[in-house]
Amino acid sequence: MTPPPTTPGTPRDLVGIGIGPSNLSLAALAQPLTELDTAFYEQRPAFSWHPGLLLDGATIQVPFLADLVTLVDPTSRWTFLNHLKAHDRLFPFYFAEHFHIQRTEYDAYCRWVAANLPALHFSHQVDAVRWNPERDVFEVDYTQLDADGQAEALGRTHTRNIVLGIGTEPYVPDPLKPLADAPGVPVLHAADYLDNRDTLLAAEHITVVGSGQSGAEIFLDLLRHRPAGRERLTWIGRTEAFAPMEYSKLGLEHFTPDYTRYFHALAEPVRDQLVTAQWQLHKGISAGTLAAVHDELYRRTLHGTWPDTVLTPGVRVRTAGRLATTKVELHLEHVQQGTRSRLTTDAVILATGYRERPLDQLLAGLDPYLRRDSSDRPRVDEHYRLVLDPTVTGSLHVQNAERHTHGVGAPDLGLAAWRSATILNSLTGKETYPLPTRTAFTTFGLQQTTQVPAARRPHETLTPLVEPR
Repeated sequence: MTPPPTTPGTPRDLVGIGIGPSNLSLAALAQPLTELDTAFYEQRPAFSWHPGLLLDGATIQVPFLADLVTLVDPTSRWTFLNHLKAHDRLFPFYFAEHFHIQRTEYDAYCRWVAANLPALHFSHQVDAVRWNPERDVFEVDYTQLDADGQAEALGRTHTRNIVLGIGTEPYVPDPLKPLADAPGVPVLHAADYLDNRDTLLAAEHITVVGSGQSGAEIFLDLLRHRPAGRERLTWIGRTEAFAPMEYSKLGLEHFTPDYTRYFHALAEPVRDQLVTAQWQLHKGISAGTLAAVHDELYRRTLHGTWPDTVLTPGVRVRTAGRLATTKVELHLEHVQQGTRSRLTTDAVILATGYRERPLDQLLAGLDPYLRRDSSDRPRVDEHYRLVLDPTVTGSLHVQNAERHTHGVGAPDLGLAAWRSATILNSLTGKETYPLPTRTAFTTFGLQQTTQVPAARRPHETLTPLVEPR
C-alpha cells in the first residue's frame, strides 16, 4: 500500500521519529514552545523502557537529576521531582535519600510524561522519509496500527525538520543467531528476561553470556532464586575481568558537553580508537552490583560448601548448536589462554548489549543527499544534524545514533536534556534554552597557540652563568 497523494498545507516545524527517552526529552522541552508545531511518532502502542530488565531493586546508573529535562530546565513541569509531587510521593522520596532511583521508577516517570504530552502519536509506524525539492519539505510516510499491531490506515505528513530517535536494538552475536531465532530453543536476549524468567528458573542448568551490567544483574537475580548447593549457574563474558564501571568523579566528566565537543573535533581515526578503548566508561558493572553478587555467593558458603556456580571472564563463544532436543552446546575459547572447551546447558541468556538501529532502510529515500565518512557512516555535525547536500534546506537531527561522532555520551541519559536543548536552539535559531559554556573541571586537549617567541635583538648579550663556589 502507498499513501494517497496529498497536498501539503503548512508543514510542521518538527517531526520526531521514535519515542524513547531521547525523543521524549525533546518533546517535553518542545512542549512549552508555542512557536513550534511538533509531532512525534512511535510504532509501539505505548511508552516502554527496557521492560525485560525492570528487575526489583535494579537502579539506573545516573542520578535522578539526569531526568528528561532538569539539567537544562529545572523549572520544567516535566521534572522527576514534579512527577513525585503529582503522585504525592515527594516527602517519602526525600526521606528515602535515594540519589539513584530504581529502573521501574524511571520507567513510571517516563510513562507519566508520555501520557501527558499531546504531540506524541503511538501505534504509528514510520515507513519512509523523503525530501521534496519542489516544496522544500520532508515527506514522512507512516502506517497507523490497530490494537493488534496490524495496518489500519496510511498517512503522510510534511515537515521542515526531522529528529530521528529510533534508539537501539538487542545485539545477538553471530554464532548464537540461529539458536536465538529458532522457535522453542531456550536461547534469548536479556531484553526478554523478565517475560521468560519462570521458564528459565525451571531449567536444570542456566548460562549467562555477557560481562556487563545486565549480565551481572541477571546472574544475581537467578542466583537469589536458586536453592543453595543446587544453583547450576554459569556466567561467562568476553572481557578479561568482571570489571567495575569507571565511576570516579573526574572519570564521569567524559559524559559532559565539554568532552562531547572535544571528541567531535578529533580526527575520525582517533575517535574510532577511543570508542573501542573506553568500554569501561559505560560497559562495566556497578560496584554495588559486584558487591551484591559476591555477598550472595559468600552467604552460600556459610555451611561449608561452595555454591554450584562458574564465573569465567575472558571467554568467547565460537560456535553453538542444539544437543538432543532440549539442550544447547556452546563451544568456548579462552582469549588469553588460547584453550577451548564445550559447555552443555539447558538455557542461555544473552546479556550481549544493544546496537544502534541501522538508519539505511528508513533513510533510503534520502541516500543521494547524505554525506558519509570514510567508513560509510552518516556524518553528524556538532548540533546533531546529519550532514546533507546543501540543496536540502531542512535539517535532519539524530539522537543516540552518533557515538562515532560524539563519543560515549551518545546513549547516556545524563546528556539527553542537553542534546535536546541543543537541537531546539538550532531549530529556533536562538538561545531558547541557555546552555552553560563550561561543564567540567577537566580541560580536554591543549589550547592551541600561535605565538612565536620574539627573536633576540642583534646586539643583546647574555650574562654568563658562573658556578657558585
